[in-house]
Amino acid sequence: MQNRENFGSNTVAIMALAGSAIGLGNIWRFPYMVGEHGGAAFIVIYLLASLLLSLPIMMSETVIGRRSHSNTFGAMRSLAPGSKWHYLGLLTVISPLIILSYYSVVGGWSIDYLLRSLTGSFLNKDASLLSAEFAGAISSPLKPIIFQTVFLLACALVVSAGVKSGIERFNKLTIPLLFVLILAIMIYSLTLPGAMRGVEYLVKPDFSKITPSTVSYAVGQSFFSLSLGVGTVLTYSSYIGKRENILMSGLGTTVFDLLFALIAGFAIMPAVFAAGIEPGAGPGLIFETLPFIFSSMGEATPILSSVVAVLFFVTICVAALTSAISMYEVGVAYLVEEKGVGRKKAVWLLFAGIWALGALCSLSFGALSGVKLFGLTIFNFCDTLTSNFLMMFGALLFVLFAGWKMKKGDVRDEFSNGGKFKFNDAVFGTFYFLLKYVAPVGMVMIFVTNFIGS
Repeated sequence: MQNRENFGSNTVAIMALAGSAIGLGNIWRFPYMVGEHGGAAFIVIYLLASLLLSLPIMMSETVIGRRSHSNTFGAMRSLAPGSKWHYLGLLTVISPLIILSYYSVVGGWSIDYLLRSLTGSFLNKDASLLSAEFAGAISSPLKPIIFQTVFLLACALVVSAGVKSGIERFNKLTIPLLFVLILAIMIYSLTLPGAMRGVEYLVKPDFSKITPSTVSYAVGQSFFSLSLGVGTVLTYSSYIGKRENILMSGLGTTVFDLLFALIAGFAIMPAVFAAGIEPGAGPGLIFETLPFIFSSMGEATPILSSVVAVLFFVTICVAALTSAISMYEVGVAYLVEEKGVGRKKAVWLLFAGIWALGALCSLSFGALSGVKLFGLTIFNFCDTLTSNFLMMFGALLFVLFAGWKMKKGDVRDEFSNGGKFKFNDAVFGTFYFLLKYVAPVGMVMIFVTNFIGS
C-alpha cells in the first residue's frame, strides 16, 4: 500500500470528524425532518437512536478504519482476508457519492443565498414573498446547476490538495464559528412574536403520531447527521494515528452533533411559527425561514441584519463543504489505493459522475418535477434511498463486521490503544453488547419497516 497521510493531532482528527458530522444535516435537514414527522416525538426517538444505535455504529467504523489504515474496500480485505466482505465494502463507496450528488444541490442553494445576503435582498420582505422567491430560485433550469457546479468545484479543489494540506485546513475554525452563529440566531429567533409556539412544538411530544415510518426517519436522520454507514467515519478514522483516544473522539463527535442539531432546531422552528410557515415545508425550510429572520432584524438594524446574514450563509457554505469533502474522500481513497489512480485524476473522474446525478436532482424541482421514481422526485428518491436504505444497510454491515467478524480482543485493543488507555471493564462491556447485539437487531427492525411502510 502507498504511504498514507495522517491527521496531525488528536484535536485535528476530532475537528475533522466533527466537521463531517456537523453540517447541513443539522442546519438544513434536521429542522425540516422534525417538522415533517411530528415535532418533539421525533426528537425523542432521534436522541435515543443516536445514543443506542448511532454511537456504537460510529465506534465500529472508527475501530475498523484505524485498525486497517485503509479505505472501506481495503479495510475489510485486510482485516478479513480470504472472505467476501470487501465486496460489500464497495457499497460504502457508492452510497456517499449518491448523497453528495443531491447534497451539492443544497450546497449550491447556500452559495446562491450567500450572494443574496451580500446584496441585502432579504430586507423588507414578508415570509410569503421570501417563500415565493425560494420556489422560483430552485425551479430555475440553469442557475441552481451553476451554483451546484461551483460548490462541487470547491470540494474537488480541497480534496485534490490531500489530507493535511486540503482537508485539515477546512476543519479548524468551522465548528466554533458555527456554534457562535447558530446560538445568536436561536436567541433572536426566540424573541420573535409567536416563537413560543415553535418551542412548544419542540418540547411537548405527541407520541400518538409515532409510526414505524417516524422511527425509521428518525434513525435515518441520526445516521445522515453523523455520516454513518457510508464510510466517511471509517475513511477519516484511517487517518488517525495509533496514539489518539478514539473512544473520546467518538463520544465527543456524537455529543457535539446532538447538541448542534438541537440548537439548530430551536433556532429554526420558533421562527417558522413566527413567520406562519408550515413546519413540514420540506427541504427548503431554512432557505425560507432564515431570510425572514434577517428581514425582521433589518426593520430595526439593517446593517446588523446584513452582516449576520452574510456570516451565517458563509458558515453554512463552509459547513456544507466540510461534510461534502468527507463524502468525496471515500471515493477518492478507494480509487487511489485500490485502482492506482492518481489523486487528482480520481477527484475529477468522480466529479463528472456526481455532477451529472446532481444536475438531475436539481432539475427535479423544475423541468423534471414530473419524473417520478417509486412516486418520488429524483431528489427525494436519492435522499430516501440513501438515508433509509443504503446508509442503514452499510451501518448494519459495519456493526456485524466489528462485532462478529473481528476478534473481540482486536476491538478492545483499538479502544485501549494497545493497553495505553485504561477504562472500567463495564464501559467496554456495555459498548460491546450494544455493538454486537442491540445495534444489529435494531438495524434489522428499522430496515424492515422501510419495506412494510407505516
